[in-house]
Order: sequence, then C-alpha cells, then structure tokens
Amino acid sequence: MNSAIPPRRRGLTWAQKDSVWGYAFVTPQLVGFTVFVLIPIVSVFLFSMESRNLLSGKVSFIGLDNYATMFGKDPLFWKTIGNTLVFSAGLVPFNIALALLLANMLARALAGITFFRAVFFAPVITASVAWAIVWQFLLQGDRGPINQLLAVLGITGPDWLRTEGWAMAAVIFSRVIKTVGLNTVIFLAALKNIPTEFVEAAQIDGATRAQVFRRITLPLIAPTTLLVTVITVIGSLQVFDHIVMLTQGGPANSTFVLVYYIYFQAFKVFETGYASSLAVVLFVIALTLTLAQWALRRRFVYNEV
Repeated sequence: MNSAIPPRRRGLTWAQKDSVWGYAFVTPQLVGFTVFVLIPIVSVFLFSMESRNLLSGKVSFIGLDNYATMFGKDPLFWKTIGNTLVFSAGLVPFNIALALLLANMLARALAGITFFRAVFFAPVITASVAWAIVWQFLLQGDRGPINQLLAVLGITGPDWLRTEGWAMAAVIFSRVIKTVGLNTVIFLAALKNIPTEFVEAAQIDGATRAQVFRRITLPLIAPTTLLVTVITVIGSLQVFDHIVMLTQGGPANSTFVLVYYIYFQAFKVFETGYASSLAVVLFVIALTLTLAQWALRRRFVYNEV
C-alpha cells in the first residue's frame, strides 16, 4: 500500500533571505534613531509649548507664549543670536582657510611629514575640557604665557577672557586650533585623490602654482569643501564646552551663544520649557543653513548634478 507523500516545504528564496537579513541589520539603527533622535526632537517641540519649571515641577500648556516672549520681550535672546552669528562668521572661514592651507603643506612628500600630520590632528582627539583648561591658563591676564611673550616683544596684551571683543576672539581662536585638524585630514584625503595628470598638464602649459590651485585644485575638491563647510557651520552653532570653561558667557554677556543660553535657561533659571523653545530655534537655524548650502551646491560644486 502506497502511503501519500507529504508535500515538500518550500524554504525562503534568496531574495527573501536577503530581505530578512537587510531588515535585521537596519532594525537596530531604526530603533536607535527613533529612541535617541526622533522621540527627543518631538518631545522638545512639545515642551516648547509648555511652561516647565525644573525645581517646582509645575507644567502648564501655554501654546506659543514662549516664542512670543523670546522674539518680543527677551533682549538677551537677540544678543545671543548676534553673538552666535559673530562666532560662526569668525570661526567658519578661518577654520576652512587654515585647514586648506595645512592640507596643502602636509600633502607634500617631505621628511617627517607624518609626524606633523599627527601633531596637527592631536588637538582633535584631546578632551575638550582639558583643552579649554590649557587655554584658560594661556590666556590669563598679566601672568598668562601669551601676555608674557607679548611683553618680551614690547606689547601689552589685554585681559583676553575678561575684555569685551577680545573674549570672543580668544574663544574663536582656541576653538579653531582645537577643530582644524579634522578638516585638514578631510582636505588632505581630497588632495590625494586629485589625478596628477591634471596638475602635470597645467604645469607643462606654463601654469603657476597659484593658477593650478585656483583653476584645478579648488574645482576638483569643491564637493569636499561643501562637506567641510556644512560640518563646520553646524559645529560652530553647537559650541558649548569652550564657553563654559573659558568665559561662562561673559564679559557682559559678550560670549553668550545660543547653546549656552539653552543651558542657562534650563539649569540656571530652571525654565526647561523656555529652554526647549530656544532649542527649537537652534534646530531651525541649523536646518535652514544646511539646506541653503545644499541648494547652492550646483553653483559652487564642480560637476554637480
């Protein structure tokens, strides 16, 4: 008697297996993005429409009153916006120009060049707090090493961190030295990828180094320049540790930048609702600047479609 043969189970196809593995690898990233990015962003938007006191714990819905206070009744907010723009305007071009200059110098095959590459990158991996403490010592008044060096040259240096104008300049300079190494490495990689045939052909045609740099190097590294610009702009809007360690927003609120103002409202005044509205403004500013730079890429980036 012939027994019936059970139907053969069909396994997953290769395409289905690839899909399963794809979802398995993507799911942790999606979960992390949802928990640590999406939910906090949505929460900040909701908190910005509430009056929240961190000490009393009182919470009440006030709609857009925080934004009305911010734009119409808070002069420190507008001073903070101005300080943030000054900081970004001073840091971004200085950082990018210095990084490009260093990358051109370090791209040459010279003896000991690896050592100098490590030296310029070392501040990037140094703890920000430790870096700020070192600069706090260097930028002291009459006893600071920088002012002592200037005194040897017959120059009377200012009290860098306690004088309006000089305090912002000192913070910008220390921040540039701290972060320029990362941009230098990115530019260095871009310069290494430029075909040597282009440079050699231009030199044969009689082009000078300046002409080669302006007409060949800059257009070919334009995508990298866009990337570095976006990274540097966003980083300049997020400066916090240097302000806390060096000036704490002073003197006379001259270094009060937006991130420090968020911290001040949340953990000094304990108004987390108002601090959340400031965080929303910072998010909108960063997003707007990033989208504007991305929209202009076709005009400034070589061979962009």
